[in-house]
Amino acid sequence: DFLCISLINGFIQLRYNLGDRTVILQTLQKVRANGNTWHSLSAGRVGNEGYLDLDGINVTQKASPGMNALDTHSDFFVGGVSSLNLVNPMAIENEPKGFTGCIRQIVVNDRELNLTVTGPRGGANIGDCDGTDCGYTVCKNNGTCQVENLGFSCSCPREWTGTTCEQSIYCSQNTCGSHALCIPQPSSFSYTCACALGWTGKYCNNKIKFYIAKFVGNSYIKYRDPLYGKRDLQYSRLSLNFTTNQTEGLIVWMGKSEDEDNDFLAIGLANGTLKVVINLGERISVPLMHSKYFTCSDGRWHFITVAQNKTCIKVYLDEELILFEDIDPQRKYTALNYNGICYFGGFEIGRKVNIVTTGLFQKEFIGKIKDVVLFQDSKKIQLMKAEGHNIHDGNSGN
Repeated sequence: DFLCISLINGFIQLRYNLGDRTVILQTLQKVRANGNTWHSLSAGRVGNEGYLDLDGINVTQKASPGMNALDTHSDFFVGGVSSLNLVNPMAIENEPKGFTGCIRQIVVNDRELNLTVTGPRGGANIGDCDGTDCGYTVCKNNGTCQVENLGFSCSCPREWTGTTCEQSIYCSQNTCGSHALCIPQPSSFSYTCACALGWTGKYCNNKIKFYIAKFVGNSYIKYRDPLYGKRDLQYSRLSLNFTTNQTEGLIVWMGKSEDEDNDFLAIGLANGTLKVVINLGERISVPLMHSKYFTCSDGRWHFITVAQNKTCIKVYLDEELILFEDIDPQRKYTALNYNGICYFGGFEIGRKVNIVTTGLFQKEFIGKIKDVVLFQDSKKIQLMKAEGHNIHDGNSGN
C-alpha cells in the first residue's frame, strides 16, 4: 500500500493503492515554477474516494468497490526518500527524484508536522528556505513578521500582544499566580486563572492537598504510569469510585489520545448510562453500554472496574458484573498499548472531549473521583502527583 504526492511535468499528482489497484488524480492547472509563488495543496482520501485540491481548484475520484484502508507502517517521507528503491514503481509516473523547492506547514490528519531541526526523525540536505529571521510561524496568531537590523519584529492583530503575538491582550495585565495559566475570555473582555494541580483560588495562590479529586467541567488530570514498561498489556484492569449528578461526561481515558491510531480504554457517561469503549488496534472502537443502569447520575458513589483479558472485556458496577463481551473472537489484537498515560475528567486545556474522542463522549466530567487502582496494584495511584488543572479538593462534604 502507498500514498504519494508528486510533481509531474508541472502538474501535481496524487497516487494511492489500498491493496487492489492504483488510483491516479492530477490537477487541472500547472504549478507556477517561478520560485516565489506559494501554493496551497490539499490531498487525501476517504475510504477509496480520493481528492486533490491545488489553490482551491478541486479534482475528485469517486469511490468504487474495493479496498478502503491504507495499511502502511513505514516512515513518512517529505521531499525525498532515504533510498530511491523504497519508492513503489506505481507511485510515480517517471523515475523518482527528490523535490527542489520550499515546503511549509504540513498537516496530516489534523496534526501539524514539526518542520524544525529537532522535529523529524531524520533527514538530509535541508536548508532554511526563508533565509531571514522571519520564519513561517515566528509571529503567532496571524501576526505579520518584518525583518529588522537586529532580527525581526511582529505586527500583531488587535487581540494579541507580545514580541511574537503570543499573549492575549486580555491576559497582558493578569494577576494569576505562578501556579496558573491565564485563559482569555474575549466575550467579557477579561480572563480566568486555570490552577495547576495542588493549587486553588481565584488567582491560584492557595495550596491544597486532596485524596478525592473534584472536577468542575474544565478540569483534567494526566497521570503517567511509572510501571507501564513492566505491565502485561494483554491483561489490563482499572477500577475507581466516582460520583456525579450529570448525565454526560468522560471519567477516564487510558491512552495517548494523540491520533486515531492510538489504543485506548475509556469510561464515561452517555445519556445517564455507563459507557465503556475499547480500541485494541486498527481504529476499531467498540462501545459497550448497559441500558439498565440509569443510576450513575444520582449523586451517589459508584464503584466501577473494567478488566480486559485479551479480547474479553468484563465491566463491574458496584461489584455486580454488568457487561461481559468478547470484542474480537478472531484475536487479531489482544494488547492495550496505552503508552502509560491515563486522563481523568478530560484532556489538556483547549482540547475538547467531543473532538478528541470523535464524539464517543460529549463533555468533560463534573463530579468526584477517588480510589483509582491500575491492574492488580496493591496501592491506589496518587492523583496529587500527576499533572492537571482546575482540580479541587473533594474531601469536604463526603
